[in-house]
Amino acid sequence: MRLVIFTEPQQGASHDDLLRVAKAAEDGGFDGFFRSDHYLKMGDVSGLPGPTDAWITLAALAVQTSRIRLGTLVSSATFRLPGPLAVAVAQVDAMSGGRIEFGLGGGWFDAEHKAYGIPFPAVGERFDRLEEQLEIITGLWQTPVGSTFDFDGKFYQVSDSPALPKPVQSPIPVIVGGKGKKRTPDLAARFAAEFNVPFSKIEDISAQFARVRAASEAVGRAEPPAFSAAAVLCVGRDDAEVRRRAAAIGREVEEMRENGGIVGTPAEVVETIGRYAETGASRLFLQALDLSDIDHVNLVASDVLPQL
Repeated sequence: MRLVIFTEPQQGASHDDLLRVAKAAEDGGFDGFFRSDHYLKMGDVSGLPGPTDAWITLAALAVQTSRIRLGTLVSSATFRLPGPLAVAVAQVDAMSGGRIEFGLGGGWFDAEHKAYGIPFPAVGERFDRLEEQLEIITGLWQTPVGSTFDFDGKFYQVSDSPALPKPVQSPIPVIVGGKGKKRTPDLAARFAAEFNVPFSKIEDISAQFARVRAASEAVGRAEPPAFSAAAVLCVGRDDAEVRRRAAAIGREVEEMRENGGIVGTPAEVVETIGRYAETGASRLFLQALDLSDIDHVNLVASDVLPQL
C-alpha cells in the first residue's frame, strides 16, 4: 500500500504552508503530495489567505521537490479549457522530471463557480464536457511529434493542433474518481491509469471497484485501472492525541471512523489500512486538514509507513 498526503488548500493555506507539508511528505517517504482544485472554502473556516491555483502550486513544487509524485485530486473540467490545460500539465510534468499525475473530474461545487464567475452547467453536460476533455487532453499528449490532432465534439473543437508540448511521461497517469455507477466507471475504464473512490465507508468500496472492472471488460481493456481511495487522516500516539487532532479540524473521532477515516493510534490505522488493501486498493490518499501540524505527517512517516 502506497500512501499519499492529500491537502485541501482552499480551507486556508499559503504556498509556504503547502511547501512545508510537501517537503515533510517527501522526506518522510510518502508516495505523493496531492492537492484539491477548489476556489472557495467549505464549512466554518476563514479560508485565509484565500485560494491558490492548483497547477500554479504544482509548478512551483515541481522545482521545489525532487522525488515525490505530485498531482490533483481532482481538477475540475469546468475550470479550464482542455487545450491550455494539456499544455500546462505537460509543462509541469517536464518541470518535475516526470512526476505529475493528472486527476480530472466534472466539477460539483456550485458556490465556487458563482463566486468566481465560472459557468456551471447541469450535471449531464458536465459529464459530457469531462468526457470530451479527457479525449482531447489524452489525444494531444499521445499524438506523435510531427503529426497533428483534430477533434470535433459537441462542446470543444480542435483543428490542426501540433499537439505540443509533450510531457516527459508517456503517458501521464490519469486519475478518474467518484461514486457514480455508470458514467464514472466507463470513463475510468476508457481513460484512467487509476480509479479513486473518495471518502466512503470501506464496506462500500469493493462494489465500485467491481463496476470499474466490469466497464473495463466491456471496452476490451485487458487490465482495469489501479484502484485507490481517499480518507480523512487523524492519527495520534494515544487516544488523547487523536482526539486533540480531531478537535483541531472540527471532526468527531467516531464519525470519521464510521466513514472510513484513517483514525487512531499507529497500530489501529495500520489495521484500517489493511482493510482498504482487502478491497483491492493499492494506494491511499490521506486527507491532512491541519496543514500547520507537521508532526502529524512525521508521525505517520515514522510509525505507520514502516509497517506497510
